[in-house]
Amino acid sequence: MTATAQQIEEARKRWQAEHFSAKHLDVATTDSGLDVDILYTPANLEQTDYLQAIGFPGEYPFTRGVYASMYRGRLWTMRQYAGFGTAEESNARYKLLLSQGQTGLSVAFDLPTQLGYDSDNPLARQDVGRVGVAVDTVRDVEALFDGIALDRVSTNLTINSPAAILLAMYLVVGEKQGIAIEELRGTVQNDILKEYLARKTYIFPPQPSLRLTADVIAFCSERMPYFNPISITGYHTREAGANAIQEGAYTMSAAIAYTREVLARGIDVDSFARQLSFHFSTSRDFFEEIAKIRACRRLWARIMRDTFGAKDPNSLKMRFFNGGNGSWLTAREPLNNIVRATLQCLAGVLAGAQACHVPAYDEAYAIPSEDSARLSLRTQQIVAYESGVTRTVDPLGGSFYVESLTDRIEEKIKQLIDQIDDQGGLIASIERGEPQREILAQAYETQKRVSTGQSVIVGVNVFADEGEAQPIELQEPDPSVAERQIVRLNQIRAQRDDEAVQQALARLRSAAASEENIMPSTIAAVRACASIGEMVGAMEEVFGRYKEPADV
Repeated sequence: MTATAQQIEEARKRWQAEHFSAKHLDVATTDSGLDVDILYTPANLEQTDYLQAIGFPGEYPFTRGVYASMYRGRLWTMRQYAGFGTAEESNARYKLLLSQGQTGLSVAFDLPTQLGYDSDNPLARQDVGRVGVAVDTVRDVEALFDGIALDRVSTNLTINSPAAILLAMYLVVGEKQGIAIEELRGTVQNDILKEYLARKTYIFPPQPSLRLTADVIAFCSERMPYFNPISITGYHTREAGANAIQEGAYTMSAAIAYTREVLARGIDVDSFARQLSFHFSTSRDFFEEIAKIRACRRLWARIMRDTFGAKDPNSLKMRFFNGGNGSWLTAREPLNNIVRATLQCLAGVLAGAQACHVPAYDEAYAIPSEDSARLSLRTQQIVAYESGVTRTVDPLGGSFYVESLTDRIEEKIKQLIDQIDDQGGLIASIERGEPQREILAQAYETQKRVSTGQSVIVGVNVFADEGEAQPIELQEPDPSVAERQIVRLNQIRAQRDDEAVQQALARLRSAAASEENIMPSTIAAVRACASIGEMVGAMEEVFGRYKEPADV
């Protein structure tokens, strides 16, 4: 006779009383503060309806994955985030990684590019090519992908405020390769709300920025069916200090805001929702990270079906790119980061990621070196081909602990989403500075736990080696990058048709002042070889440049 949930729970209590004293039963918590029991049994899932809450991979509510066969059918895309110096230097790194088995590209842009400054802007010169590749005009993007067939590799453009500009450059380069824009595959991050929440590389105020984001989504839904027009990103809120529950809630709330913005244009939800994608962090709390993503996947399916009335099953699928959390990588004993990054990668895979990035062990010091970048790629390959975790779909599905934790995290995330919605939505909350303050408060609490030893970091606050630091070879920045980039920019300015540039910028300015989609005029300006600084400047004349309130 099968034991009932009550009998199992009574047996568990007997087992616990026989084998554990009070000192063994101290309350343990996840990094987000959820209590963790010493043991989980079927009694923890007594109220769970398997078909409605867990189900099967590839079927609603997609808790176990968005595709039926998952990695039995196709591995995740191995997409290492990379870019530094000039376009030619980044191109060489991309070709190296592709030759070593990487299956997708993820472009890191330097800060001037992210903020819409040309490389010769006095505010930008010190940062040209430092944390990513420098891009001023479409000629840089041509060099960036020289010899790389854009119809054979998908590319993630990690850009936000000037996302429309970089997407326009990418499709113009594709056209020059003879590839129709309808055939391009990839993703543009284009998540401006998380810039106000965490990263701060915004340019324009929230409302016009939201309009530009929706313009890209609308354009891609009409013209680029295989390109994701947005990667709604919790990763950076997590890097800024948010916990797993905050990351999930802010990401889902941003997705709701973007969906509402596009729907307000009279566009049917099923015509664009299938192209929405997500970007999450996996941090150090292995099971909490897996449960967080499972919870968000289930929540998103319910939100799209029940709130927005989506009917296409593809509209309900939360496809996501997973990145290991860099904020827990340490400068002390940096080789320990190899183990941390491996666990982060494994968590993303067990959570069902469609693409992964593994941070390099030397990122606490510098842009990854060639050796550390290769090792990060090898980490993904070892997990994929040696660990055995891809042999069965969702190997953690049905785990008493994981399913119970998924339920609890979903409940907590939904409570925070409802709270944000009741207070006017995420955009209004951002303008009041509420989520920014919550993230800062959580970051402070996390650091306090590290400082007091409550949160253990091996090699830093426990088991610290007092000897000399481990020697590692770092990627050294090239001080000549800015000078070389400025020379190229000036040569392009001298060779292009200035009258055509000015006409294109005037058209772009006019489009920004109207309600028309910004993409066609942006593409025209890119074709005329206008620079990022010039295109952003034209829009800035209409939108203004945003300054965050001092009390945020």
